[in-house]
Amino acid sequence: MRDDGEHAVRQWVMVAIAATAWSALGLQLYLEILRSLANSIPMLTILVRYLSFFTITTNIAVALTLTLALTWPQTAWGRFFSRATVQTGVALYIAVVGVTYSMLLRHIWNPTGAQKLADVLLHDVVPVAFVLYWVIFVPKAGLRWKHALLWLLYPIAYMLYTLARGVATAWWPYPFVDANFIGFPRALGNGGLVLLAFFVLGLLAAGIGRWRARYQ
Repeated sequence: MRDDGEHAVRQWVMVAIAATAWSALGLQLYLEILRSLANSIPMLTILVRYLSFFTITTNIAVALTLTLALTWPQTAWGRFFSRATVQTGVALYIAVVGVTYSMLLRHIWNPTGAQKLADVLLHDVVPVAFVLYWVIFVPKAGLRWKHALLWLLYPIAYMLYTLARGVATAWWPYPFVDANFIGFPRALGNGGLVLLAFFVLGLLAAGIGRWRARYQ
Protein backbone atom coordinates (compact mmCIF):
# COMPACT_ATOMS: atom_id res chain seq x y z
CA MET A 1 0.00 0.00 0.00
CA ARG A 2 2.82 2.37 0.87
CA ASP A 3 4.57 1.68 -2.45
CA ASP A 4 1.32 2.34 -4.32
CA GLY A 5 0.90 5.61 -2.46
CA GLU A 6 4.45 6.70 -3.21
CA HIS A 7 4.01 5.75 -6.86
CA ALA A 8 0.83 7.83 -7.08
CA VAL A 9 2.54 10.83 -5.47
CA ARG A 10 5.47 10.51 -7.87
CA GLN A 11 3.13 10.44 -10.86
CA TRP A 12 1.28 13.53 -9.71
CA VAL A 13 4.57 15.35 -9.18
CA MET A 14 5.69 14.34 -12.68
CA VAL A 15 2.42 15.58 -14.15
CA ALA A 16 2.72 18.92 -12.34
CA ILE A 17 6.31 19.54 -13.43
CA ALA A 18 5.68 18.45 -17.03
CA ALA A 19 2.58 20.66 -17.28
CA THR A 20 4.52 23.62 -15.87
CA ALA A 21 7.41 23.10 -18.29
CA TRP A 22 5.17 22.73 -21.35
CA SER A 23 3.16 25.80 -20.34
CA ALA A 24 6.29 27.89 -19.83
CA LEU A 25 7.72 26.76 -23.17
CA GLY A 26 4.46 27.57 -24.94
CA LEU A 27 4.28 31.00 -23.33
CA GLN A 28 7.85 31.81 -24.27
CA LEU A 29 7.26 30.68 -27.87
CA TYR A 30 4.14 32.85 -28.06
CA LEU A 31 6.12 35.86 -26.84
CA GLU A 32 8.85 35.17 -29.40
CA ILE A 33 6.26 35.02 -32.18
CA LEU A 34 4.83 38.36 -31.07
CA ARG A 35 8.33 39.85 -31.21
CA SER A 36 8.79 38.36 -34.65
CA LEU A 37 5.64 40.04 -35.93
CA ALA A 38 6.44 43.35 -34.25
CA ASN A 39 10.00 43.53 -35.61
CA SER A 40 9.43 41.93 -39.02
CA ILE A 41 11.84 39.11 -38.22
CA PRO A 42 11.25 35.96 -40.31
CA MET A 43 9.34 33.33 -38.39
CA LEU A 44 11.90 30.64 -39.18
CA THR A 45 14.66 32.82 -37.72
CA ILE A 46 12.65 33.29 -34.54
CA LEU A 47 11.99 29.55 -34.21
CA VAL A 48 15.65 28.66 -34.73
CA ARG A 49 16.72 31.27 -32.18
CA TYR A 50 14.11 30.00 -29.74
CA LEU A 51 15.54 26.50 -29.99
CA SER A 52 19.11 27.83 -29.72
CA PHE A 53 18.78 28.72 -26.04
CA PHE A 54 20.05 26.10 -23.60
CA THR A 55 17.23 27.11 -21.29
CA ILE A 56 14.66 26.16 -23.91
CA THR A 57 16.21 22.88 -25.03
CA THR A 58 16.73 21.79 -21.43
CA ASN A 59 13.19 22.64 -20.39
CA ILE A 60 12.06 20.63 -23.42
CA ALA A 61 14.21 17.78 -22.13
CA VAL A 62 12.50 18.01 -18.74
CA ALA A 63 9.03 18.07 -20.29
CA LEU A 64 9.77 15.20 -22.69
CA THR A 65 11.43 13.08 -20.03
CA LEU A 66 8.47 13.26 -17.69
CA THR A 67 5.81 13.07 -20.41
CA LEU A 68 7.23 9.98 -22.12
CA ALA A 69 8.04 8.23 -18.85
CA LEU A 70 4.44 8.83 -17.74
CA THR A 71 2.41 8.20 -20.87
CA TRP A 72 4.40 5.57 -22.79
CA PRO A 73 6.53 3.81 -20.14
CA GLN A 74 6.59 0.49 -22.02
CA THR A 75 7.87 1.94 -25.31
CA ALA A 76 11.55 2.22 -26.16
CA TRP A 77 11.49 5.99 -25.62
CA GLY A 78 9.50 5.64 -22.42
CA ARG A 79 12.00 3.15 -21.01
CA PHE A 80 14.90 5.36 -22.10
CA PHE A 81 13.56 8.46 -20.37
CA SER A 82 12.65 6.43 -17.29
CA ARG A 83 16.28 5.45 -16.72
CA ALA A 84 17.87 6.90 -13.61
CA THR A 85 20.96 7.87 -15.62
CA VAL A 86 18.88 9.85 -18.11
CA GLN A 87 16.77 11.57 -15.46
CA THR A 88 19.90 12.38 -13.48
CA GLY A 89 21.51 13.95 -16.55
CA VAL A 90 18.42 16.07 -17.14
CA ALA A 91 18.47 17.12 -13.48
CA LEU A 92 22.09 18.25 -13.86
CA TYR A 93 21.28 20.23 -16.99
CA ILE A 94 18.26 22.02 -15.56
CA ALA A 95 20.16 22.73 -12.32
CA VAL A 96 22.87 24.48 -14.33
CA VAL A 97 20.16 26.46 -16.15
CA GLY A 98 18.91 27.83 -12.84
CA VAL A 99 22.33 28.48 -11.31
CA THR A 100 23.84 30.05 -14.43
CA TYR A 101 20.85 32.32 -14.92
CA SER A 102 20.93 33.49 -11.31
CA MET A 103 24.71 34.11 -11.34
CA LEU A 104 25.29 35.53 -14.83
CA LEU A 105 22.07 36.68 -16.46
CA ARG A 106 19.38 37.70 -13.99
CA HIS A 107 20.93 41.11 -13.32
CA ILE A 108 21.21 42.18 -16.96
CA TRP A 109 17.50 42.56 -17.67
CA ASN A 110 14.22 43.18 -15.88
CA PRO A 111 11.30 41.48 -17.66
CA THR A 112 7.73 42.39 -16.82
CA GLY A 113 4.28 40.95 -17.36
CA ALA A 114 4.02 37.70 -19.28
CA GLN A 115 7.75 37.69 -19.98
CA LYS A 116 8.44 37.83 -16.25
CA LEU A 117 6.15 34.84 -15.72
CA ALA A 118 7.88 32.83 -18.45
CA ASP A 119 11.26 33.84 -17.06
CA VAL A 120 10.44 32.67 -13.53
CA LEU A 121 8.91 29.40 -14.70
CA LEU A 122 11.78 28.47 -17.03
CA HIS A 123 14.66 29.55 -14.82
CA ASP A 124 13.37 29.09 -11.27
CA VAL A 125 10.26 26.95 -10.88
CA VAL A 126 11.06 24.11 -13.29
CA PRO A 127 14.74 23.80 -12.23
CA VAL A 128 13.94 23.72 -8.52
CA ALA A 129 10.97 21.37 -8.98
CA PHE A 130 12.83 18.88 -11.17
CA VAL A 131 15.91 18.81 -8.95
CA LEU A 132 13.67 18.14 -5.93
CA TYR A 133 11.91 15.42 -7.93
CA TRP A 134 15.32 13.86 -8.61
CA VAL A 135 16.37 14.07 -4.96
CA ILE A 136 13.17 12.47 -3.69
CA PHE A 137 12.09 9.99 -6.34
CA VAL A 138 14.86 9.00 -8.78
CA PRO A 139 16.85 5.85 -7.82
CA LYS A 140 20.55 6.63 -7.54
CA ALA A 141 22.25 3.36 -6.64
CA GLY A 142 23.09 2.60 -10.28
CA LEU A 143 24.97 5.85 -10.93
CA ARG A 144 28.69 5.48 -11.66
CA TRP A 145 31.72 7.75 -12.21
CA LYS A 146 31.68 7.05 -15.97
CA HIS A 147 28.26 8.64 -16.22
CA ALA A 148 29.78 12.04 -15.41
CA LEU A 149 31.51 11.87 -18.80
CA LEU A 150 28.40 10.69 -20.63
CA TRP A 151 26.39 13.56 -19.16
CA LEU A 152 28.84 16.00 -20.80
CA LEU A 153 27.82 14.99 -24.34
CA TYR A 154 24.76 17.23 -24.49
CA PRO A 155 26.40 20.44 -23.16
CA ILE A 156 29.46 19.87 -25.37
CA ALA A 157 27.24 19.42 -28.43
CA TYR A 158 25.30 22.54 -27.48
CA MET A 159 28.49 24.56 -27.03
CA LEU A 160 29.85 23.48 -30.42
CA TYR A 161 26.54 24.31 -32.09
CA THR A 162 26.42 27.72 -30.41
CA LEU A 163 29.95 28.62 -31.48
CA ALA A 164 29.41 27.42 -35.04
CA ARG A 165 26.11 29.23 -35.43
CA GLY A 166 27.47 32.36 -33.79
CA VAL A 167 30.35 32.50 -36.27
CA ALA A 168 27.96 31.93 -39.18
CA THR A 169 25.23 34.40 -38.16
CA ALA A 170 26.85 36.79 -35.63
CA TRP A 171 23.96 36.00 -33.25
CA TRP A 172 24.71 34.64 -29.80
CA PRO A 173 22.12 33.39 -27.28
CA TYR A 174 24.04 34.51 -24.19
CA PRO A 175 26.41 37.43 -23.58
CA PHE A 176 29.01 35.30 -21.78
CA VAL A 177 29.62 33.34 -25.02
CA ASP A 178 29.28 36.28 -27.40
CA ALA A 179 32.65 35.96 -29.12
CA ASN A 180 31.98 39.02 -31.27
CA PHE A 181 31.79 41.18 -28.15
CA ILE A 182 34.11 39.54 -25.62
CA GLY A 183 36.45 37.71 -28.01
CA PHE A 184 36.89 34.02 -28.69
CA PRO A 185 39.44 33.31 -25.92
CA ARG A 186 37.11 34.64 -23.23
CA ALA A 187 34.04 33.03 -24.80
CA LEU A 188 35.80 29.67 -24.92
CA GLY A 189 37.01 30.14 -21.35
CA ASN A 190 33.48 30.88 -20.15
CA GLY A 191 32.18 27.85 -22.02
CA GLY A 192 34.91 25.73 -20.45
CA LEU A 193 33.91 26.88 -16.97
CA VAL A 194 30.29 25.93 -17.61
CA LEU A 195 31.37 22.49 -18.85
CA LEU A 196 33.51 22.13 -15.72
CA ALA A 197 30.44 22.89 -13.62
CA PHE A 198 28.56 20.14 -15.45
CA PHE A 199 31.38 17.70 -14.81
CA VAL A 200 31.67 18.53 -11.11
CA LEU A 201 27.93 18.17 -10.62
CA GLY A 202 28.06 14.90 -12.53
CA LEU A 203 30.77 13.58 -10.23
CA LEU A 204 28.71 14.67 -7.23
CA ALA A 205 25.67 12.80 -8.55
CA ALA A 206 27.79 9.71 -9.28
CA GLY A 207 29.29 9.91 -5.80
CA ILE A 208 25.79 9.95 -4.29
CA GLY A 209 24.97 6.90 -6.39
CA ARG A 210 28.01 4.97 -5.17
CA TRP A 211 27.23 5.93 -1.58
CA ARG A 212 23.64 4.76 -1.94
CA ALA A 213 24.79 1.46 -3.50
CA ARG A 214 27.20 0.81 -0.64
CA TYR A 215 25.04 1.69 2.35
CA GLN A 216 21.53 0.81 1.25
